[in-house]
Amino acid sequence: MILSLFSGLSAGLSLIVAIGAQNAFVLRQGIQRSHVGLVVAVCAVSDLVLILLGVAGIGVLLDRAPAALVVIRWAGAAFLFAYGMLAARRAVRGQQMGHPSDMPAGGRAAVLGTCLAFTWLNPHVYLDTVLLLGSLAAAQGESGRWWFAAGAGFGSIAWFTALGVGARFLSSVFRRRAAWRVLDAGIAVVMLTLAVLLVA
Repeated sequence: MILSLFSGLSAGLSLIVAIGAQNAFVLRQGIQRSHVGLVVAVCAVSDLVLILLGVAGIGVLLDRAPAALVVIRWAGAAFLFAYGMLAARRAVRGQQMGHPSDMPAGGRAAVLGTCLAFTWLNPHVYLDTVLLLGSLAAAQGESGRWWFAAGAGFGSIAWFTALGVGARFLSSVFRRRAAWRVLDAGIAVVMLTLAVLLVA
């Protein structure tokens, strides 16, 4: 039980703690202090759903339907390219803030839609979270796999909470225009690189 729990925690964190489109978005929203609770909740709940689907065996169905992943891959690449170009434009123009409340924040619906797109249009989430974690969970046995899922789910919640809430402590750094340019340039590189890799 404990071993399965910690195996799930370590496996979940090893997959989620990486510089990617979703984490970059959460980081940016955290720095802006814009709908952070909503973003963290959507990311964590989505991860929990995907983990449970993988543990329940849905990964087998995805493995047998490669056409679905092809559609998701191209849709995800188009979304990442568009968002990457927006980040590149922000990097060129630059922005600055005196206080987080001075930042123009997107509406709740726009933030929600973007967050859902980063999560559900990413084909890697199906390969990693559903197929890979599902396979690892299956190796834990009938009862152990749900403890594995609990560990992976806890890791996801802890990571997104730490990233979203912790980012606010960087707000003093991002009162400088140059810092925003560096962040947005980095986000643009990550998004555009991922978009190319998805269709390569």
